Amino acid sequence: MNDIATVGLIGILPPNLQSDPSYRAAALAIQEELEITNAAVKRMSVFDRIDTLNDAEADEMAWQLHVDFYDVRLPIQQKRSLVKNAYLFHFAKGTPGAVEDLVAILFGSGQVEEWFEYDGERGYFRVRTSDPSATNEKAEEFIKAVNSVKRKSAWLEAVIIEETVQANDMYYGIAVHIEEIITIG
Repeated sequence: MNDIATVGLIGILPPNLQSDPSYRAAALAIQEELEITNAAVKRMSVFDRIDTLNDAEADEMAWQLHVDFYDVRLPIQQKRSLVKNAYLFHFAKGTPGAVEDLVAILFGSGQVEEWFEYDGERGYFRVRTSDPSATNEKAEEFIKAVNSVKRKSAWLEAVIIEETVQANDMYYGIAVHIEEIITIG
């Protein structure tokens, strides 16, 4: 399919009009205006360029899309992800998947465990993450964010931060001794 931006107005004229000097001059004059309009239209569509939004544009989009857990102090990549997924969050509100998606954006990774998966109290869930930035300082904003997408009947019981330690100089050994005593006698 031909695109007016790549083909140009002259390229879509019938061959007999392409060779006419008057039509050719008119098409060239109009082409400049079409290119200016095309560039302006592309700038208007924020969703087409969501990965290039600056801080102010991301903040404005978050407000327009009602991203309840948005924080203007977040890094620009997290802001863009939250704005990009705003509709999905609203659509999936109340599901463990929405909480997991949110945790993935804010902390990079995480899993939601429902009460029946860990023998907890009915209606509770917990979140596991291995991101070291999930600290007490971020706890309040994290809880606010989770509360905005979780089921109203579910309650966050705990955030479990799992830490992995790299042990390079660790050695393992095993010994097996089998003995059989035979008495003759």
